[in-house]
This record gives sequence, C-alpha cells and structure tokens, in this order.
Amino acid sequence: MAVIVKYIVVRNGEEKMTFATKKEADAYDKMLDIADNLFDFLGSADVNLDEDQQEAISLFMAEKRDEMMPILRGISPTKKTTPAKAAPAKKAAPKKPAKAPAKNPAKAVKPKVAAKKK
Repeated sequence: MAVIVKYIVVRNGEEKMTFATKKEADAYDKMLDIADNLFDFLGSADVNLDEDQQEAISLFMAEKRDEMMPILRGISPTKKTTPAKAAPAKKAAPKKPAKAPAKNPAKAVKPKVAAKKK
C-alpha cells in the first residue's frame, strides 16, 4: 500500500486545486489572495465591470504579477518572442599562476633603485 501526500488549496469550503508539493500549493494560495485583493480593488473603481469580468481580470493580473510589476513601476514592457537557442557558455580561461621568485638569486630580477648623487 502506497502513501501519497497531496496538498489541496481550499477557498470558502471549495477545493480549488491539488498539488504534489507544499511550495506549489502555497504559491497558488498566494496568487488567489492577490486575486481576491485585486477583485476588491476593481470593485471600488469607477469602471463598470460585472462580477465575471472583475474575477477574470483579477485572476489574470494575479497570474501575471511578475510581468506586471515592471509596468506598474513605469518600465515599458518588452515584447517576448520565442527564445533563440542559447549558445553554449564559454568557459573562462584558467588563470595563470603567479610566477614564483627565482630559486637562484643570481638570476632573480632585482628592482632598479635610483642612486642618489651627491
């Protein structure tokens, strides 16, 4: 006998969606919270929308919140096209190790020091 854990998002006694992970269920629940807040916000607007339109718009905006945030901040939206095949990332060339001082002091390069003239 197998044991299967399911996470069910319930709103007003109605099962909305079932998920396999708690993270997914929490994200969906948060999206529904945002949609509820947007529904109330749209209801208080001077725009005449019926309840179905309000619900559709609020759910759409909640689902697309990551794309809407830049728009609300005044940044123009970028048109998304199908992503081109990404070129493989180039590996950075390995850094050359710092040169160790010469073992033979006679061969070592000594810094030039200007001699003082009297």
